[in-house]
Amino acid sequence: MCRNITELRGLEPPATEEEVEAAARQYVRKVSGIRHPNATVEPAFEAAVAEVAAATRALLEVCPPRRQPPKVDPPLRRIAARAS
Repeated sequence: MCRNITELRGLEPPATEEEVEAAARQYVRKVSGIRHPNATVEPAFEAAVAEVAAATRALLEVCPPRRQPPKVDPPLRRIAARAS
């Protein structure tokens, strides 16, 4: 399981495109074992990120509402909260 990928379902306000892409990028990094893709791998890496992000958006659109929000905010929201 990818422990660093935060739940996006049930966030208020809903997950942004940036948050969905960040989660997709983290997932692709984890499964590929590649943190910084080289020029040979980069097109496939970025295509995988786009596909995972699209699948995530589609999934979030059909998931039922949560009774309670996730216990942990996504990393981008934690960074923004510290900056405020």
